[in-house]
Amino acid sequence: MSDAWDLPKGNLMAGKRGIVMGVANEKSIAWGISRQLAAQGAELAFTYQGEKLERRVRPLVESIGQDVMISADVTDDAEMDAAFASIKQRWGKIDFLVHSIAFAGKEELQGSMVENTTREGFRRAMDISVFSFIDCARRASEIMPDGGSVLAMTYLGAERTVPSYNVMGVAKAGLEAATRYAARDLGPQGIRVNAISAGAMKTLSLAGIRGGKSLMGTGRDWSLLKEDTSMEGVAGGALYLLSQLGRSITGEIVHIDAGFHAVGVPDLG
Repeated sequence: MSDAWDLPKGNLMAGKRGIVMGVANEKSIAWGISRQLAAQGAELAFTYQGEKLERRVRPLVESIGQDVMISADVTDDAEMDAAFASIKQRWGKIDFLVHSIAFAGKEELQGSMVENTTREGFRRAMDISVFSFIDCARRASEIMPDGGSVLAMTYLGAERTVPSYNVMGVAKAGLEAATRYAARDLGPQGIRVNAISAGAMKTLSLAGIRGGKSLMGTGRDWSLLKEDTSMEGVAGGALYLLSQLGRSITGEIVHIDAGFHAVGVPDLG
């Protein structure tokens, strides 16, 4: 578990406890965020779905000195009830939630969105990628008596068309709208809700999109910084939004993509 990037350490999250949902392996954005939060003193609870994923993620969790792992299938209300009840019983309250869960069928992440999106595929993508965020934000808010921060993960495909991103782009647009509405609803409780729109990175999600690898090259070549989106940058942005450094920031979609989102027409000269 060696550091692949400079991992700033400190105590910005000392005494803070939170839930991280969506770690799949060591390349997951949720895992990069988790490492940074742990390095800043946070205590983390990780959710997983299925024994196979638990076996894959547990060594990562233990490598950063954490040990709380809870089964949580976001499509199963009873399991979600049990997961959040377990966290409440263990800690009483939490300070933050990181939601990094999304899904669309591989057959729908290629070719034409109009031709390939089925009713069931659309329902499933919206359920897992959008409703689960709304549901988790509600559940988390109920154990945030002192306020807190909720963070979602989105992508530029919510704002602009991206080849083969298709129904996932539609779902991410819904997620971004849900972020703003949740920020409105939970603001009076002192709970901030934001999302990070990260550039293309080497994750399982990118691998599931036909032509996904080419998105990284395009992102690097067209970006203002002429570099890949770094895990260090995304994790640092998450730390900013989840800690007191991000106080007064809510309802925002923060782009962390080396400036790719700002380009209308690339400089081809």
